[in-house]
Amino acid sequence: MNKPPRVWVSNEKPKAGDILRVRAQMEHVMETGLRNDPATGKPRPRHIMNHFEAKLGGKLIFTWDPGTSIAQNPYIEFTFKARHSGELTMLWKDDQGQTLTASKTITVG
Repeated sequence: MNKPPRVWVSNEKPKAGDILRVRAQMEHVMETGLRNDPATGKPRPRHIMNHFEAKLGGKLIFTWDPGTSIAQNPYIEFTFKARHSGELTMLWKDDQGQTLTASKTITVG
């Protein structure tokens, strides 16, 4: 989780009531812990992204708790209605305690 996530917002200056689409992708190995390392024959340790949340102006608008069946470099897309301006912040957490954040400013006109 060293690289910053890629984030796209359909309209960063919407009118009140517009529906915004957000696309976000982050790089992560998403190792399930079910595969063996060919070099050692031992199971690879589990290392998955297990929580995502998006907030606008500090208020939660979307949350997702993926499981082991998600592919590496998870991509997420969600929509929400623009009601007020604020900072759209996104947070990813993995089961090893690492976190990654990204933000975009949304200005409702």
